[in-house]
Formats: sequence, C-alpha cells, structure tokens
Amino acid sequence: MRLVVIESPYAGKTDEETRENVDYAKHCVHDCLKRGEAPYASHLFFTQPGILDDKVQGERILGINAGFAWAEKADVVVVYMDRGMSSGMKKGIERAIEKNQKIEYRSLVSPLVGH
Repeated sequence: MRLVVIESPYAGKTDEETRENVDYAKHCVHDCLKRGEAPYASHLFFTQPGILDDKVQGERILGINAGFAWAEKADVVVVYMDRGMSSGMKKGIERAIEKNQKIEYRSLVSPLVGH
C-alpha cells in the first residue's frame, strides 16, 4: 500500500463550516482507502477532543509539526481541493515541495491535474 498524507481544510469561519470540513476529510480518507492507499490525516487525529485544540496557536503548531514528521515517511501528499485551500494546506504543500515529495491534487467530484 502506498502511504498517503491527506491535505484538506480543517478550520472554518464557523463551527458548522469546521464540521463540514471534518466530514469532507473523512470522505477523503475513505477515497484513499478505496484506491488501496494507507491514508493519514493529522488534522482529523490531533484535533480530537482531549488531544490538541486547533484554536490555540501553540497547540496548532504542535499538531502541524507532528503531521510533518509523519509526512516524511509518506509516498505522496494528496491535496483534496473541493473545499478550497487553507493556510495549513499551503504549509503542507510547501513542505512537500521542499522535501521533493510527490504531490497529487484530487477532487471527490472530478479528477484534478497533479504536480
């Protein structure tokens, strides 16, 4: 199985938008699994109650850095674009470019051209 790091939006302007982003990220994980990939979405894991609070800047940075450490082992960074590009996603893409990692852009609605 190919190891995949998922980039998709997490935080929204409202709690409802954040919940929609979380639901979307779950669909992205499902999409990867259906493709025979082993996905990792740190923004789903680290933001669970009792782990880290994404609204606290120091905790957000901890989560991002831990996700980047896991991403070092990934075969590809997959960016799901249907809900736009967040600042966290941009950081993930920048890190992948710096590390010369393969990046694929995807949509749950239609295929997108990759990097």
